[in-house]
Amino acid sequence: MVKAKVNIAEDEEWRAESDLRALMEAEKIRRDPKRLAKAQALAKSRMLEAAAVASAEPEDD
Repeated sequence: MVKAKVNIAEDEEWRAESDLRALMEAEKIRRDPKRLAKAQALAKSRMLEAAAVASAEPEDD
């Protein structure tokens, strides 16, 4: 494996590490069909809930 020299400012290193963990976790999810399907179903459900809120008529007080 080739190691690349990356110049990251100290104050940005925490974000790069967090982003790396997120990307690695996302790859694990993509490779697990059951886990991916559950995440996609939840995403669809949340989108439908948000759409219902966005399209709701304002209530009269």
